[in-house]
Amino acid sequence: MEKLLCPSIMNLATEDLKDHILRLDAAGVDIFHLDIMDGQFVPNFGMSLAEIDLVRRNTDKLLDVHMMVQDPGRYVELVASHGCDIIYIHPEADVNPTATLAKIKQLGKKAGLVLNPGTALETIRPMYPLLDYLMLMTVNPGFCGQSYLPFLDAKVEQAVREREPWGFNIVIDGGVDKNVMTRLSAIGVEGYVLGRLILFDQVEKDYNKLVEMMRSL
Repeated sequence: MEKLLCPSIMNLATEDLKDHILRLDAAGVDIFHLDIMDGQFVPNFGMSLAEIDLVRRNTDKLLDVHMMVQDPGRYVELVASHGCDIIYIHPEADVNPTATLAKIKQLGKKAGLVLNPGTALETIRPMYPLLDYLMLMTVNPGFCGQSYLPFLDAKVEQAVREREPWGFNIVIDGGVDKNVMTRLSAIGVEGYVLGRLILFDQVEKDYNKLVEMMRSL
């Protein structure tokens, strides 16, 4: 199964962002992962529209945006207008996530749900037909560099089983390292948000070699 490699741009300093985007693009990553945080849904703030525009200007690859905000339906038209191709929302933050997913698809974008570690898959099953992507948080959202929570393996396996009739992609966000990627790829996960543990804090700084290594796992 071909992996979807999605570097998390929140890990990069703004002054070096263009250089990193160009090098990651050339190395063959699949999707650039952008985090928007409002300081309410999670206790942190992150990316501005200006930063999203900078990424968009420097790559033709897909951009996904992870909306860690209260009432994300208010913002989907805005982020869509800035060139985001995949829009992820948290059902925990939206009183009517079904309507928001439908709005995303009406805008011609791919729709995704993100589940926090404590949110059960059973709560979103009725929305499976609307999903292009399901992202499973395997750390508590809001901060970089956390370790994968191993008790979530069972939830990941459940998601792989349940997506069969619908065909949505499953993406893992949080604590992804070589061992996690190897283990979860073996059970059918294709997508990974790449952070410090497997990409940005490696001794090896050549993105071509790092992407080649991840493709081989």
